[in-house]
Amino acid sequence: MGDKFKNKYRIPSARLRNWDYGWAGVYFITICTHDMAHHFGEVEGEDMILSPVGVIADIMWHEIVGREKHVEKGEFVVMPNHVHGLLILKSSADGAKAPRSAPGAKDVGDWERVAEEPRLQHDEKNEFMSKISPKPGSVSTIVRSYKSAVTRHARRMGFSFEWQARFYDNILRNERDLHRVSRYIVNNPRNWAEDRFALGH
Repeated sequence: MGDKFKNKYRIPSARLRNWDYGWAGVYFITICTHDMAHHFGEVEGEDMILSPVGVIADIMWHEIVGREKHVEKGEFVVMPNHVHGLLILKSSADGAKAPRSAPGAKDVGDWERVAEEPRLQHDEKNEFMSKISPKPGSVSTIVRSYKSAVTRHARRMGFSFEWQARFYDNILRNERDLHRVSRYIVNNPRNWAEDRFALGH
């Protein structure tokens, strides 16, 4: 009887093992709205037309560099129900050096596919319970601060808005990966009709 429910309801962490998300690196981030609701505007033709909340989401992302001196922005786009962006940690917030690749991690193969289906998802509640004080300047802290800022300003202006609890990330390994994912982000509005987020997949 003691083993009946052993590991049955265990939800493993989606974060990459042995990788410190405060290390220097290039991170492909995807953050979705709650229930994939179209809070940020709509795609018309090949252009994304931002709603007021979409404008807030856009502005707050660009504010990250002002707050986090060790971060550079790569390509970024606000879509109707999600945002895609590249966060480039030039150096670790605590000065530690990142390894060339995550210990024990396999290289990513088809980045066209990876861009469409980010493979690591973070449950902020689980992360909070497992690490009460996330490292300042880490990816999790940056994303949480961004989400909080968008929510706060949207609600201050009278808009009902909520994010999905999770966010998704991939760690880019080389220049080729960076170019492919950058191209995917830039072309997201143009390819919206076939996008898995638009199709509800």
